[in-house]
Amino acid sequence: MIKRFLLVLAVFLTAPMFAQEGNSSPYSYYGIGLRDFKGTVENQSMGGISIMGDSIHVNLQNPAGFGALLLTNFALGGSRKDVSLKSNAGDGTNTSTTLDYIALGFPIAKNMGAGFGLIPYTSVDYKITNQDGDLYERFMGRGGLNKAFVSWGYEFIQGIRIGGTASYNFGNIRREVVQNNSNQQFGIQEINRSDISGVSFNLGLQAERPLNENLNIYGSATYTPESSISAENDREISTVLVSPTADIVSTTQESLEPQRTNTDFSLPSEYSLGLGLGQSNKWFAGAQYTNVQTSQFTNPSYSLQNVTYDDDSQFRVGGFYIPRFNSITSYLERIVYRAGFRYQETGLNINGIGINEFGISFGVGLPMGRAFSNANISFEYGQRGTQNAGLIKEDFFKVGLSLSLNDKWFVPFKFN
Repeated sequence: MIKRFLLVLAVFLTAPMFAQEGNSSPYSYYGIGLRDFKGTVENQSMGGISIMGDSIHVNLQNPAGFGALLLTNFALGGSRKDVSLKSNAGDGTNTSTTLDYIALGFPIAKNMGAGFGLIPYTSVDYKITNQDGDLYERFMGRGGLNKAFVSWGYEFIQGIRIGGTASYNFGNIRREVVQNNSNQQFGIQEINRSDISGVSFNLGLQAERPLNENLNIYGSATYTPESSISAENDREISTVLVSPTADIVSTTQESLEPQRTNTDFSLPSEYSLGLGLGQSNKWFAGAQYTNVQTSQFTNPSYSLQNVTYDDDSQFRVGGFYIPRFNSITSYLERIVYRAGFRYQETGLNINGIGINEFGISFGVGLPMGRAFSNANISFEYGQRGTQNAGLIKEDFFKVGLSLSLNDKWFVPFKFN
């Protein structure tokens, strides 16, 4: 079973993920793209919650979780997302396959752990066409931001952990606009590319306390302060020859010299609060709220007259159940069964209409070998947006696969 799963995972992750962006959506046209989920496949299958400390899984959302690690953990996860788009103008579909995260966490002292890795932060991937009489317009965008991070966590009092993460944010966004009038010989192509970079920080807290022999209460909190980002922007405008199928046949000449400008803007501050109940190695249920101050987002390079931003509010509930984690006779009893639900008010307002999103998820954790390693599968169905006021409604189905491999590293040699 394990060998077959590893083969499927290898095929899954070596698909053409690097040729596609991770959040194929017309709503990634706005701002610096859609924010990607920053957790693991295990978190995603529970609605995205990350409240409980875990000694055999890295926590990519709350750095305090690194203080709970007992073994070195290598985490790798990817996903495939199929999206159906519906609007008053017509329907469409798209598919994206991505590598979502890669991370390594390890204990460095008693009650102290650290880790590092790479995760996506935002994604831009859209293609929008518009025909208005003789005027044809095509809008295309690709790219996004990634985070290379280093995290540290410490349990300074039994059951209470703190942690911090430093991230280097980097990436580029390329946007292209083509306009062509059927009454004119040539069209206009405008290409804008932004190379973006900056540093951000995240602070985390986790707490757990027993209520009785079989019941614990868990709490978590994170805070990410506002951070500065710099962008180098290049702009090119050219006259082009456009075919009847709206493809660019050739670039005839550049009508303007390439223009370069530098801009600075801020990534918004963010906080989360979570609370849950559970029994160690048996079950857990919790709820988590996240608020992102996107109402403070301002950047002249991405401003539009019909678009405003409110705060991004996210509500998540979820949990897991293990029939018998130490069962010797039944593999099924050692499987972790997970489920969750999330609802998000993205803060994006187009023509006065808020763009909201929800998702229903479930998944399993499959034990591998004797070193607490596991393979994880998640499934999520969700919706984003609306067909009202000429907007687009998205229905999506997402499948996630991950490996969480544990081993004991840095064992000192003993000499007789």
